[in-house]
Amino acid sequence: MRHLKAHRKLGRTSEHRHSMLRNLATSLINSREERIVTTLPKAKELRPFVERAITLSRRARTFSDEGSAPQALHLRRQAAGFFHAGNMTVSETTGKRGQLRPERTAGVAALKRLFNELGERYKDRPGGYTRILKLGHRDGDRAELAIIELVDNPRELEAAEAAKKRKTAASKKRKSGRGKETKDEAAESKAEDSES
Repeated sequence: MRHLKAHRKLGRTSEHRHSMLRNLATSLINSREERIVTTLPKAKELRPFVERAITLSRRARTFSDEGSAPQALHLRRQAAGFFHAGNMTVSETTGKRGQLRPERTAGVAALKRLFNELGERYKDRPGGYTRILKLGHRDGDRAELAIIELVDNPRELEAAEAAKKRKTAASKKRKSGRGKETKDEAAESKAEDSES
């Protein structure tokens, strides 16, 4: 029996695996295109990992709308566990005099984007925030590659609007084309009538 053997080990120790999933989740959330290319087993492991964090941001959005700030803060702190922490222990100025504190890490930026933008985007969606697309095999080691992306991303919405515009333009062209044909046919019938 396979009790307590739910996830893929991916050939790594548990610490390495959790760190890798955090890095992949950070890359996916911070990506401009909202998609990353990785191997298929990693993408399949990343999907529930990221979707749990997005669900926490959705729930925090509902709590903040109701005015319950402590629960929203708690959910934000829980979601921070899905990303690497950041420069928490660095003082205001580092060792050199007058040198400013370094920028916060990508994990902190991902958490901010998750709760500001993605929580709002997926507030009415009950799950299924990511999509996995298979790419085929990599040339070097024949590993199966996949794209994991967030659904309802701006690129996807622009493509849907463009398709809708094309569809309406085509239907207008067909309607106007039919009208021209009937006018032409009417002109031909008038010419035939005048000849006879």
